[in-house]
Amino acid sequence: MKSHPKEDEFATTQQSADPKTEGLASKERRAALVSLRGELLANPIPLERDVVVLGRALEADIRLNDSKASRMHARIDAAVDADSGLGLYRIKDLGSTNGTIVNGQLITEALLSDGDKILIGDQLFRFDMLSESDREFQPQIHRLLAHDGLTGLLTSKSFFSELRRETARAEQQSSPFCVLMMDVDHFKEVNDTYGQLVGNHALEEMGVLIKGALRSGDVAARFGGEEFSAFLLDADYAQGLVAAERVRRAVAQHHFSSARQGGTEPAESFRITMSVGVAAYPDDSKDPIQLVELADSALYRAKRTGRNLACAYRPSLAATEKPLRSRGD
Repeated sequence: MKSHPKEDEFATTQQSADPKTEGLASKERRAALVSLRGELLANPIPLERDVVVLGRALEADIRLNDSKASRMHARIDAAVDADSGLGLYRIKDLGSTNGTIVNGQLITEALLSDGDKILIGDQLFRFDMLSESDREFQPQIHRLLAHDGLTGLLTSKSFFSELRRETARAEQQSSPFCVLMMDVDHFKEVNDTYGQLVGNHALEEMGVLIKGALRSGDVAARFGGEEFSAFLLDADYAQGLVAAERVRRAVAQHHFSSARQGGTEPAESFRITMSVGVAAYPDDSKDPIQLVELADSALYRAKRTGRNLACAYRPSLAATEKPLRSRGD
């Protein structure tokens, strides 16, 4: 049975416009879907094609990692009104299992107006006609929501979204990749000895060190507290372990400062170490969540073995070290 959300959740705010400038403004605006809920939160998706398909399938134009969405769930058709010259956008359900809901109403097809809310599975979008300033501002909102405020790395939620996309790409192209789980050793001692502000600054530096040890295009995230994660594109098991060792070594060799902002006392430096676990696609698993769990298992083996180590989930597969290919290859 198809469920209907409460109508007030999707209430559309109507805005008055100056009739003398409304037509001109509309012609200067471009249509986009702005995600209000789900993994694409606050990310504007331009509707620049005549037909845009939304769904779970790899071939969908807007791919939704949502079990409640059908493979080819709905499509948005663009046309030009012959009289006004303005763009018209119509959404059509493609026989989806759970239906397409616009402004709280289950639809077969509907003409979209500026501000309409579209619900597909658990993904909520707003149809917007964005001005140039809107289009510049929306990606900034997305970046703020997707990135950890302290380290600048992705949040764990955004990391999982990117990891699911990478898993789909790797499956389609039969290419490997590796997941790293990283945890700072004895980080509580840093906070206890130097205070939380120094600890936060150390975590901020940690984000810089991790990002610097990886290649351009690899994806790193702060998983929470002093735990970090990353996945390495087009890297097999051996290359993943080489990269993990490079991260571990960069952290171990770095001198962290105990200076407090505005403090007058002489600052001393201290060292931190990090343990890293590695799991590989497709050798260990093809499921993105399980890959993280396996890398986490390898991480805790590194902790139990003595810390300040990089461990593979299956060491026998990572025995042959090879240089990590650059992203340009």
